[in-house]
Amino acid sequence: MDVRRLRILRELADRGSVTAVAAALNYTPSAVSQQLKVLSREAGIALTVPDGRGLRLTEAGTAVVAGAEDVLAALGRLDETLAGLRERPLGTVRVVLFPSAARLLLPGLLRRAAAHEGLSLSCRDLDLRPEEVPAAAAGVDVVVTHHDERLDPFTGGRLRVRPLLREPLDVALPIRHPLAARAEVGLDDLVDEGWIGVGVGWPVDDVLRSVGLVTGTTPQVVQRINDFSVTEELVADGHGVALLPRYSTDHRDGTRLALRPLAGVRAARLVHAVARADAVERPAVRLVLDELAAEADAVRARAG
Repeated sequence: MDVRRLRILRELADRGSVTAVAAALNYTPSAVSQQLKVLSREAGIALTVPDGRGLRLTEAGTAVVAGAEDVLAALGRLDETLAGLRERPLGTVRVVLFPSAARLLLPGLLRRAAAHEGLSLSCRDLDLRPEEVPAAAAGVDVVVTHHDERLDPFTGGRLRVRPLLREPLDVALPIRHPLAARAEVGLDDLVDEGWIGVGVGWPVDDVLRSVGLVTGTTPQVVQRINDFSVTEELVADGHGVALLPRYSTDHRDGTRLALRPLAGVRAARLVHAVARADAVERPAVRLVLDELAAEADAVRARAG
């Protein structure tokens, strides 16, 4: 089978639509569809079937994508070997981080990367729902993402997942809030408070809903803000309380916010680095994953 067509099939598996594949590979949608038809003829079995106005993989198509990973990973290793022969042993690694992870990990990661001659990082911040991670990983080398610790959204997929950090989520209170004097608070202490949450379906919203289910309470969300730096300002100004990550929230001066653990409830987000199998075959990507893990370890050590 033609390797280029295998790549197109894999892109369809990750990106979900012919249009998205065409945009990513700079093809027309009709060219993508035609190449997939040719690939099915080469395989001797239908690999895709119509699904509304688009295409979806058949069981055989899914099996071919799984097998193609070994082929594409081997080609990735060959490319790296050739790059080394051209005196480019490392190269550029593209990394996407959700904003508060960028705040927490990126400065240290860039310092660590600078110590490796020939390694270059191209980074940007992008918040993703778990279901959006596979498509994002199709376009970059490493995606740093997060989710409720009660969930495991990447089980059984073709992505390689590197655990980085378990970051507790604490209740953020205005510094003069009566509950700020306590060592910890319970959700039953906050039943009359308005919560500043994030968008429905986004990480941390799932934690707040999970905690509500566990405790039998119904947190009243009055605002939904995805930017934690904005949430910090709203809480500090007395517009509500929030669940905020312990390590990446700016409460260092102790004059604006108080972070207090939730009594009797485990509330945390898991931070992972996610990459496709062929990307992990590149030594440069493995090095970045190692340095991300080292920086996460340093964050935990500083937090005590």
